[in-house]
Amino acid sequence: MRGWWREISGLVLPVSCGGCGRPRVELCEECRAELHGGVPRRVRPVPEPVGLPVVHAAAAYENAVRAVLLAHKERGELGLAGALGKALAGAVRAGTGHTGAAGPLLLVPVPSARRAVAARGHDPTRRIALAAAGELRRGGTRAQVVAVLRQRRAVADQAGLGARQRQVNLAGALEVVAGGERLLAAGRVVLVDDLLTTGASLAEAARAVAAACGHVPAPGGGQAAVVAVSPSAFEINRNCQ
Repeated sequence: MRGWWREISGLVLPVSCGGCGRPRVELCEECRAELHGGVPRRVRPVPEPVGLPVVHAAAAYENAVRAVLLAHKERGELGLAGALGKALAGAVRAGTGHTGAAGPLLLVPVPSARRAVAARGHDPTRRIALAAAGELRRGGTRAQVVAVLRQRRAVADQAGLGARQRQVNLAGALEVVAGGERLLAAGRVVLVDDLLTTGASLAEAARAVAAACGHVPAPGGGQAAVVAVSPSAFEINRNCQ
């Protein structure tokens, strides 16, 4: 019900820019440029967790990008999913260079906790992933969302936890739903999330996918893409290229 009301209210109520608050525009040109204007690049958190896939990010998590992600995730400004999906699609392309010839790209979103989805009224990462898949298809790349990951046990709130604490908190927390391994075999898997902080969530997602598919995840194995990453990681990798 909450998600339905947000969808309707977004059509009839006055809007303001999700990035800077400018009235009567959902995302102004300046904030859109901050989200889409950079070059997606490979990023690595420090320290890098074991089993983390190769991750590409569209932007640094600061200023307008941070505001837009929070507006979508926490305030339910669902119309921003399209712009965020476009940014995520750019990060996917940067990491895969995929044309679809060997099968579709399978975007596998990292799942939010059920209590978080219930509190927000929507699953932000899945919504952004769906928008990204649509953007990729419009550009000629076969892509679809395969939401086969789920939490197998409760985890603590990640806020305030350090890198090592997050890894311990998430270890063994995800699994692929029954029959999901058959869906994953139909194309090239790209794990997706809205934000990379320590990398613990993506490393755990990679472990769960590897376990379901019957192989051991290797450091740097597989592909992942995110909308944003901490500014320090984004700048470090800007300077390395």
